[in-house]
Amino acid sequence: MDPNAKNPSCLLYSSLDARFEDRPIPVLEDPHDVIVRIAYTGVCGSDVHFWLHGGIRTFVSETQPLTMGHEASGTILVVGSAVTSLCPGDKVAIEPGYPCRRCHHCKHGHYNLCPGMKFAADPPVLHGTLTKYFMLPADFCYKMPESISLTEAVLMEPLAVAIHAVRQADVRPGRTVIVFGAGTVGLFCAAVAREFGAVVVVSVDIVERKLSFAQRFVGNSVGRTVLADPWLSPEENAARLIQEHGSGEGADIAIDASGAEMSVQTALFSLHKGGTYAQVGMGKRKIEFPISEMCEKEITAKGCFRYGAGDFDLGVHLVGSGKVSLSGLVTSVFPFESATEAWETAKRGEGTKTLIEGPKD
Repeated sequence: MDPNAKNPSCLLYSSLDARFEDRPIPVLEDPHDVIVRIAYTGVCGSDVHFWLHGGIRTFVSETQPLTMGHEASGTILVVGSAVTSLCPGDKVAIEPGYPCRRCHHCKHGHYNLCPGMKFAADPPVLHGTLTKYFMLPADFCYKMPESISLTEAVLMEPLAVAIHAVRQADVRPGRTVIVFGAGTVGLFCAAVAREFGAVVVVSVDIVERKLSFAQRFVGNSVGRTVLADPWLSPEENAARLIQEHGSGEGADIAIDASGAEMSVQTALFSLHKGGTYAQVGMGKRKIEFPISEMCEKEITAKGCFRYGAGDFDLGVHLVGSGKVSLSGLVTSVFPFESATEAWETAKRGEGTKTLIEGPKD
């Protein structure tokens, strides 16, 4: 690496206080690590929350600022001496968190629950991907086929989130599925549920533009849409949803990808007895939850946290084989120096997926 190279980075010091600085270039010490030159970083809802509030559970500060970003793609720059799966110049999608590999959760195949997880842009553990050079273990980089561009490779992270959610919900052939929220993760949940064999997939949102895109994205063969009415109660919205799509007593599975309290409640009322509910969207940390509905219907409720074993691999396969299309999802790309404008764009709900370019020099 050029000894005169710099590592421009975008650091958050507090809410609405981002600064562009030169951070130290990572140094390979573990022979299994690689250094990636970042090409693009996607804007996630959590990025917007950090921008507005300075953190979620833990917070940045003047003495502990944080490089933002975790959805990312790039090109391999340097590989450790033990790395055989990647070479300099390879295009990769980044899985932005790596576990200890030794704890109870890791040994039982649930490394996403590892208490020692080092996740990008998670204060105060690890800086994020809004930087020029980012280091991580080679096995958390996924080589992209030629058919997938670096802009599209960023989408492997939210796709992996959706795959994990659909697996948690146990979607199988013949099931009916309702997905609340038609943002990036919700769209992917619907498309993955289709690929897992669901016969009907209903996307629900309060924004008509998003539902129009969802209908095209999921396809007419199984895809349906419902525009939720914020003036109706969750029970009324659920009854209308069930009636419009002939779901009998309700759907088999409901996945909430919005985090909105009203959506969570509507989802529970939309299920038939013995149905399954999966929560993937992050909203308020405490909400009013219709627990009696869950008990009386004997609904199975599952949480979903990031992604686990095989989720990124399956995402690469689904996209590489043409089963899930990424066309039209990236709606705006901002230069590195305009990262805060990108966060503001996402805050306003404009477009579907907003990207930030990596530093040019």
